[in-house]
Amino acid sequence: MDCCESRSSVIASRRALLIGGASFAAWAYLPKFARATDGRDPRLVVVILRGALDGLATVAPVGDPDYAALHGSIALTSDGPHAATMLDAFFALHPSMPEFARMYRDKQAAVIHAVSTSYRDRSHFDGQDVLESGFPGPGRVQSGWLNRALETLPRGERVMSALAVGPTTPLVLRGAAPTVGWAPVALPQADDDTAVRLVELYRHRDAQLANALSQGLQLEKVAAGTQTEDMRPKPGVNNMRVVARGAAKLMVADDGPRIAALAFDGWDTHANEGGPIGRLAFLLSGLDGALAEFENGLGERWRDTVVVVATEFGRTARINGTDGTDHGTGTIALLAGGAVKGGRVISDWPSLKASSLYQGRDLAPTTDLRAVIKGVLADHLGIGDNALASTIFPDSGAVRPMRGLIA
Repeated sequence: MDCCESRSSVIASRRALLIGGASFAAWAYLPKFARATDGRDPRLVVVILRGALDGLATVAPVGDPDYAALHGSIALTSDGPHAATMLDAFFALHPSMPEFARMYRDKQAAVIHAVSTSYRDRSHFDGQDVLESGFPGPGRVQSGWLNRALETLPRGERVMSALAVGPTTPLVLRGAAPTVGWAPVALPQADDDTAVRLVELYRHRDAQLANALSQGLQLEKVAAGTQTEDMRPKPGVNNMRVVARGAAKLMVADDGPRIAALAFDGWDTHANEGGPIGRLAFLLSGLDGALAEFENGLGERWRDTVVVVATEFGRTARINGTDGTDHGTGTIALLAGGAVKGGRVISDWPSLKASSLYQGRDLAPTTDLRAVIKGVLADHLGIGDNALASTIFPDSGAVRPMRGLIA
């Protein structure tokens, strides 16, 4: 850790105690990167769903003759009072995601199905490590593929900072490239007068801390915007929306971050997963709202934005005895944003026949998630194949970038 990063960490800790606000590191410490050669000003948001998303319940293969029997009471249907949204003749989207459905119709969202990382066991800890580190196996590094991608971008005239959203920086964004941190305010904030007096106090004792504290207060105001008491973080759906709303306010600024990473917990649906109106429906509604907040908050910047939604692995094709699903393998990845070439489900579908299931229990993965992410990094941020195969996703030369995901 360099002196600036260390100093920023101290500032963040002291401000959290004094103000009860977001974690913070000064924008001034961040490097500048070159503008895209085609004049675009790209933004990239990576959303990690921790706990393993049931891809078969989120984007259901209702056209597969074995799907309904395997997913039983939680299987989606194409008709009825809680009918799923048909994306094409084969796949249907969970009814709790109307905003994503609209983006899909507008060709600003896409689904990649039967996808997985290179990890083939079923430990959340190791699966998340592989997903976020970008290495073929768990436990090898303490840096993430998104941070290493940031390091490869060419230097230039504009800030290309990375925003870590949440109380701790997700592994995907840890590493040598500097980042800034922001978390929604969970504790009551000091009033403006108290904040000003704190800044003045530190100005006489620690000028650098006073300057950083002042900038941190300004960062908090930008992120919060017109946030009222009823919009402050609460568990579940509302919290996802608040997090996305604040991140979008920071990313829309000309001198704000272009890359962000955040994680939503709670997707381990072993019991009471439910169908159109169960626990998963509640979670998907929150995710759907978060995507809409990014679209609304980024405004005109949405046209140059890609949001990647990924999870560590999928869930079993067959439901268990508690109306849930257990740890599996194949799942989905979602793309949203004005820069996405959407309106399609991309899949080399393996079928759900018993003989086709991975180890006789899971949706068999036919697409490597690294290929999807490589395609986004290559076509959206202009990162070359050599860096993708050796630095960002080491030992992945055989995994070719999936082209054509960006409009």
